[in-house]
Amino acid sequence: MARKGEAPLAHIAKDFGLSVTTLKRWIAIAERKESGAGPASSESAEMRELKKWNRLLEQENEILRRAGAYLARDINPK
Repeated sequence: MARKGEAPLAHIAKDFGLSVTTLKRWIAIAERKESGAGPASSESAEMRELKKWNRLLEQENEILRRAGAYLARDINPK
C-alpha cells in the first residue's frame, strides 16, 4: 500500500501501529532487495534461487525414485 502511494505514509503507519520512520526504513529495504543493489545482494539472491532450485530437483528425484521402485515391484513380483 505504501509503495503504491494508495494512502499517506502517516496514515498507513498508524493503521499498522508503526512509526513513519520504521515504515520508511522497511520500504527502503524492500526496494533495495527488489533492485538487487550491490554485488553481495545479487550474489545472495542468486544463492537463494539456486538453493530453491536444488530443493525442487531433490524433490523431483525422490518422486522419480519412488515411482521407479513402485513400478519395478509390479513388473518383477517376488
